[in-house]
Order: sequence, then C-alpha cells, then structure tokens
Amino acid sequence: MKKFLALSVSAVMAVSLLAGCGSEKTSDTAAEGAEVGKTFTVGFDAEFPPYGYMDENGEYTGFDLELAQEVCDRNGWELVKQPIDWDSKDMELSSGSIDCIWNGFTMNGREDDYTWSVPYVDNSQVFVVAADSGITSQADLAGKKVGVQKDSSALAALEGDAADLAATFAELTQYSDYNTAFMDLEQGAIDALAIDIGVADYQIASRGDGYVKLDEKLATEQYGIGFLLGNEELKDQVEGTLLEMVDDGTFATIAEKYGLSDSVCLGK
Repeated sequence: MKKFLALSVSAVMAVSLLAGCGSEKTSDTAAEGAEVGKTFTVGFDAEFPPYGYMDENGEYTGFDLELAQEVCDRNGWELVKQPIDWDSKDMELSSGSIDCIWNGFTMNGREDDYTWSVPYVDNSQVFVVAADSGITSQADLAGKKVGVQKDSSALAALEGDAADLAATFAELTQYSDYNTAFMDLEQGAIDALAIDIGVADYQIASRGDGYVKLDEKLATEQYGIGFLLGNEELKDQVEGTLLEMVDDGTFATIAEKYGLSDSVCLGK
C-alpha cells in the first residue's frame, strides 16, 4: 500500500471547525496545483452500510466512499479503499497503512486524538427491536439480551453515560460487525441491538417491516473525517474539496442516494 505523499498546493483554504455542524467557511480547494498520480487510502469498515459496504457486485461502495471518490476525482488522485478491522483503526492510521479514517467516524470524545475535518453528519445511537417483541421503551430492555458493535459509539455510551441502563440488561454481547448482529436479532439470540441511526434505517429498510427503532435516543454525536494528528495539510485539501461539493450540490445528491439527507449537516 502506498503511503499518501504530501501534495504541493497553490492555495490552502482556512476552515474553522465551529461547535455547530454547518458553521463552515468555504473557499477554493487547492486542486489547481495538485499533483496527479498520487494515492489516497481511506480506511473503512466494510460492514457498515450505508457508509461503507460491499454491494451485490462485490464492489466496495457507500456514502463515505462515494464522497472520497469524488474528492479524489477532483484532485487527480487514485482512491484506495482499504477495509480494516474497526478496533485496529488507530494502528492502521499511525503506521501509515491508511491516510484517514472515513466511515461514520465519531468525533465526540476523540477531539484531541486526531486531526478532524468539519463534521458532516449529525448521528444518534438507537435501539432496534423486532416489531412484535413488545419492547417499546428503554425501560423494557431490563432483563433482555442486547447486542452492540465492538469499539462503537453505542458501546461507548453503554459503558459511559448509559452504564446504569446497561446494568439492567441480562447480557450485552459485542459483535465485530452489525450484519452478524442483525442475524442474531433475526434468530432471537438477542432481543435488541444498539446501533447508529443511519445504519439502523438502512438495515430496517432492507429487511422489510419486521423491525422498529425505539423512540428514545441512546446518545447523539457527529461524524467527521479523522486524519493522523498533525496532518493539517491533507485535512485542509480534502476538507476544501468536500466543501466545494457542498456548494455545487454534489454532496447533497450523494446523501440523497443513500437516504441520508436528514442526517447530513453540511450545507444546512
């Protein structure tokens, strides 16, 4: 895997990451002076639809990967889609195997661990249950078996602010990916699944009317693109291109394709 080489730029935009998602400044990205033939390697969870996953043709796709492809197309870079084990993402980034983590990556609580882009998705964690389970609130999860993905924001919530809620569960099972977790939910091995709302919406839509989300949110957060701490130059160039895509409507078009129009916060 080639490591991303620093690009010469003629003008690097200045963007302030403000507390509110959508408080961005926009300016021209540095694509005019970009060298061609460079690789941009994105680390992603290949089982995290609609942000990153393998489609029926065996190709990696998803909202974040399409955004990354457009960024590369505009800069003359070659996109390398690198599936990773989510719990190994920091090692992949620090070793230079990937240039960024771009796959529904939560910023909250990690602000000082990475160099972040502006937030681009407002996300929440929710519980998904079978529609006929009789579970209608978080209180009904007492004594139930609940699933969650390893090293996920939902797990962080259940081990943090929602630890009292988790203590009422009969079991809390950690899964390597949400596809496997949904299989267990279908088979009744677990009673509920704590999951990101965008992923929940995608999974429910693909499985018909058999599942519902509980109204109460487990936690709320924002997604950003995470770069190695201190890699401001690459962050600025990727971010600048992303904001150009917001200005010309490309970002909104890709979000609509994946059913995320209500979740994205850039351009609003």
